[in-house]
Amino acid sequence: MDAGIGKLIGDGGPMGLTEVTVGGRTYPMIAAAPPSLAHYFAHYCAEHQDATFLVSGDERLTFGEVHAEAVRVAKALVAGGLARGDRVGIAMRNSPSWIALYMGTLIAGGVAVLLNGWWQSEEFAGALTEVECSIVFADPPRVKRLTEVDGLTARVVVIDDLQPLAQALASVASDADADLPELGPDDLATILFTSGSTGQSKGALSDHRAVLQAILNYLAQALVMLGLATEDGKPPEGQPSTLLNVPLFHVTAEVPVMLQSFAMGRKLVLMPKWDATEAMRLIELERISYFVGVPLMSFEILTHPDRAKYDLSSVTDFAAGGAPRPVDHVRRINEEMGGGAPLIGYGLTETNGVGCGNWRDNYLAKPNSTGRASLPLVDLAILDNAGNKVPQGERGEIAIRSICNFREYWHRPDATAAAFSKDGYFLTGDIGYLDADGYLFIVDRKKDIIIRGGENISCQEVEAAIYEHPLVAETAVFGLADERFGEVPGAVVHFHPGDDCTEGELQDFLRHHIAAFKVPARIWIARDPLPRLGTEKIDKVGLRAKYRAMA
Repeated sequence: MDAGIGKLIGDGGPMGLTEVTVGGRTYPMIAAAPPSLAHYFAHYCAEHQDATFLVSGDERLTFGEVHAEAVRVAKALVAGGLARGDRVGIAMRNSPSWIALYMGTLIAGGVAVLLNGWWQSEEFAGALTEVECSIVFADPPRVKRLTEVDGLTARVVVIDDLQPLAQALASVASDADADLPELGPDDLATILFTSGSTGQSKGALSDHRAVLQAILNYLAQALVMLGLATEDGKPPEGQPSTLLNVPLFHVTAEVPVMLQSFAMGRKLVLMPKWDATEAMRLIELERISYFVGVPLMSFEILTHPDRAKYDLSSVTDFAAGGAPRPVDHVRRINEEMGGGAPLIGYGLTETNGVGCGNWRDNYLAKPNSTGRASLPLVDLAILDNAGNKVPQGERGEIAIRSICNFREYWHRPDATAAAFSKDGYFLTGDIGYLDADGYLFIVDRKKDIIIRGGENISCQEVEAAIYEHPLVAETAVFGLADERFGEVPGAVVHFHPGDDCTEGELQDFLRHHIAAFKVPARIWIARDPLPRLGTEKIDKVGLRAKYRAMA
């Protein structure tokens, strides 16, 4: 692998490196990157113009067709007054419309704001107030929630994304005589929301350079694997393809899946909703070559009673991210999936998904590691509380430095400053160590979050929602082990004297305030006030240990 990267970035290699100075710090950068994502789309959609790009039900669209529709969206946005840097929200399920609107927004010079489609009205309200979108494109289910937002200033445009692409976008695309902006690497590109330990989601802002460099760093890894497969006498055949089975508002679906596919000429087969049986049917029908999702997804295929009925032999890799895989799952994927090898990656919204990767035989050798830093751009460090690097093998906070990192949290300078070390490393909030071979092992979490099947849930956000109930006096939220999702939220609640309600009633209340995946799967009712530490804070560690044992 190191030799393969060396060939790519060495003299005359297709991914030779240069340097760029941003914010007074110099970073390595892949020199071949186009100036902006608009240029990237135009180049690769022309190169793969007639190849199938998107498959959505019975609809099949080429790269050329999708790009043409995106340009029409961009022209309509510019003609309608969209200015460079204006925020445009997308609140929709996975669809060709989502992708064309994302592309069109960026081509027009806007900032694509990826809104979580599972949010309820209050969550949409917080995010839209935060970033001040001028327009929000939404499918009918999301429109209903957005209309319940008080004081919404953004113009909501309904997109019937169940219609064929051209028909779905007929009202928002045009051949207007509009001059599209000439964009560069410093122009703003995307805002994705991240749930940290502080509760409310923050908007992580990235420019075109960061997103493009993340794409190319992923592409470098893919080219190395292609080279190794070819050396082994197993070169891939036909058009590469993958399922788009994770939400596009997540960085995994956005960058390594959707955006990387342009350069690879890769076919995306859309799944608006996850279903293991449907995934296996599509893998067989479309000859899917690469599978990626949260670990739960490949595990559901692995253990599905009907797996033997489907031909999954076209898949070369079963990749995962967002949460760790149990060691036994790694071994079973390698032994039982008919040839598809296990792969795992580690990255964050703030790093545009870039971080570490562990592949095939290396993953089997160290199945509880998320791998080494992804070359050629990632600088990985383990830091102590003072921001200093710790000796190899010692535990500390995992930190990532690269040109792929986000620029800032939108309008949150204090949170942005706190997210970086004195040397410019992004502080992930995860605790880990590096072994002698440079492999990262994640052992704990510094942030007060739960990871449910790849979805980050802020304990403080769920606690705040519980406190909205007038009967609640005290609460603590924590993660509970779950065989299917890895973790699920749990809570203990103490009511005001004389007041009470049931676990089910409180869960029903919460479903109106937060997304369903954040609602605690178990809520224990404590008759006595919750125990506190000497600092007068609720003893969450003690409560977590007690109630986890009861789960």
